[in-house]
Amino acid sequence: MKLNMQVLNRNFKLASRAYRQSGRSQKRPDAHIRVGQTTIGAKKVVIMAGPCAVESYDQLLRIARAVKKAGADILRGGAFKPRTSPYSFQGLKLEGLKILAEVSRQTGLPVVTEVASSANVGLVSRYADILQIGARNMQNYSLLEEAGQTRKPILLKRGMMSTLEELMMAAEYILSQGNPNVILCERGIRTFEKYTRNTLDISAIPLLKQLTHLPVIVDPSHGTGVRSLVPATSMASVAAGADGLIIEVHNNPEQALSDGFQNINIPEFNSLMKDLGPLAKAIKRDM
Repeated sequence: MKLNMQVLNRNFKLASRAYRQSGRSQKRPDAHIRVGQTTIGAKKVVIMAGPCAVESYDQLLRIARAVKKAGADILRGGAFKPRTSPYSFQGLKLEGLKILAEVSRQTGLPVVTEVASSANVGLVSRYADILQIGARNMQNYSLLEEAGQTRKPILLKRGMMSTLEELMMAAEYILSQGNPNVILCERGIRTFEKYTRNTLDISAIPLLKQLTHLPVIVDPSHGTGVRSLVPATSMASVAAGADGLIIEVHNNPEQALSDGFQNINIPEFNSLMKDLGPLAKAIKRDM
C-alpha cells in the first residue's frame, strides 16, 4: 500500500516533506543542521556519545577523549536528570553544565544535553550546542515553544507511548516558533515486551524519512535498555536510514550513577564504530 503523503502531512505543515505551492505538490529537500564542524542530516552518519549522566569532570573528560578518538562527532551527557524515582541521582545540574562546557572546550566536541523545563531553556542554551527534549517532555508544549524561540538545534525524542503523528506535531510546535533546527529521535516505545526496557521501532526510521525533511537520530540505549543489544540495534538503525545515533557510553557501566545497565563501555564503543564504517559505506554514507 502506498502512503498518501498529502493526507498524512495535512497537520504538520512545516515538518512535512510534502507541501503545496501554487496548487502543485512539492517536496522539501533534507534539512541539514550545522553543529560546530558537523552537519546532521547530510551524507555523514553522525554519532553522539557519552555517559547518561555527568558525574564528574575527570569522568566526562576521560569518556569524551575516548569517544572522540573512536570517531564520535558530538558529546552527550545529562546535567539535569529527570528520573522515575525521586530518590535516584538527579544530575549535577548547573555544575554539570559547566563541566560539559569545559570538556567541550578541551576536546572540541559539541555538546547535547537535556533541558527539562521551560524555565531552564535560557540556562542550558548558554552551555550546550544542542538542546535535548526528553521522551517525558515531548508534549510539554510550553517547553517546546520556549525551545522554538531559541535558534539552538533541538533534539526531540519520541514519547514512550507516542505515535509518529504526535512526534511530528511536537516538532511543529518548535518549528512554528521560528526555529528550523529540529532533529527527531526514535528512542523506543513502551509495549507488552518485558525483556527490553522499550521496543525500538526500526520501521519508524524509513517512515519518518518519507514523512519529514527533518533529520532522524536513533537512541539504541534507551530503545532497548540492554547493553548487549546496543551494537546490533545501532547497526540496524543505520541500515534503515538513520542520520545518526545517540549512544550511552561509560568507562565503568557497573558503577554508573544513571542507567548503567544500558551504557556500553569504551572497548565496546570502539568495536561498534569499527563495524559501522563498512556498513555506512555499503549504503553510500560516510562515518
